[in-house]
Amino acid sequence: MVPELPLDQVRTLLAVVDEGTFDAAAAALRVTPSAVSQRVKALEQRTGRVLLQRTKPVRPTESGAVLVRYARQLARLDRDARGELGLSGAGEPTRVSVAVNADSLATWFLPALRRVPQEPWLSFELRREDEDHTAALLREGLVMAAVTSSPDPVPGCSVRPLGRMRYLPVAAPEFAAERLAGPLSDALAVAPVVVFDRQDDFQDDFVRTLGGGPGAASAHRHYVPTSEGFAEAVAAGLGWGMVPESQAGPLLRTGRLVRLAPGRWADVPLYWQQWRLDSPALATVAEAVTATALESLRR
Repeated sequence: MVPELPLDQVRTLLAVVDEGTFDAAAAALRVTPSAVSQRVKALEQRTGRVLLQRTKPVRPTESGAVLVRYARQLARLDRDARGELGLSGAGEPTRVSVAVNADSLATWFLPALRRVPQEPWLSFELRREDEDHTAALLREGLVMAAVTSSPDPVPGCSVRPLGRMRYLPVAAPEFAAERLAGPLSDALAVAPVVVFDRQDDFQDDFVRTLGGGPGAASAHRHYVPTSEGFAEAVAAGLGWGMVPESQAGPLLRTGRLVRLAPGRWADVPLYWQQWRLDSPALATVAEAVTATALESLRR
């Protein structure tokens, strides 16, 4: 017989994760810390799994993350139902949380949100994360939807392709003339390079593709963790880098950038993943995002 999941216990688990401690969750729920502890223990006994790491702050285990995501989805459905019944607070917007990579955020994603009808009234909570890691926020239940590079749906989510974001290897003309003479694959291995952060291996991948071997970009690196700042750092001559086509285009036309390997580029496929819920707010956002991606990204 499949055990039921009492809503008060599931919601208590969510409160503990969100508040970080049992005492803070008790204050938020207006119950005693003992009641919070008893509910969590009862849920762990019911599921036969440890659901929380008793650290500071408290963190869900892998099984706990499944129930946290379930609790957030229940809360979303509850808010949607109250809104449709006219029971939500007056003037209270519907919050939609989305994880999106920095380059999408700086180029095509905000225009997509401008297309979302504001009836019902929506409030967006955007979480910036690399496209290779946005799915993790979905898996943990921290966002309702994500722009991700993974075509494999997170459990409980649907996925649809958005298109491909193209990146061009570029540099300032003076930098290219001074630092990138000779065979390009050899020059890129020693020339200064601009990278987004320490997780960014995009430039390394391009050098390996260009050279056909296990090489990498230079260890002389400038870390610039904003999309706009990254493009400007490359245009300023700090180093070469892979810049989104839509950002590189105007700089190429004005001569502030030059392409390093005409006819070579890197495409990153993007996907829209979202909770598999009958949520009018989420459906409206998804429609606007996919329509804008169709116009802005390569197919």
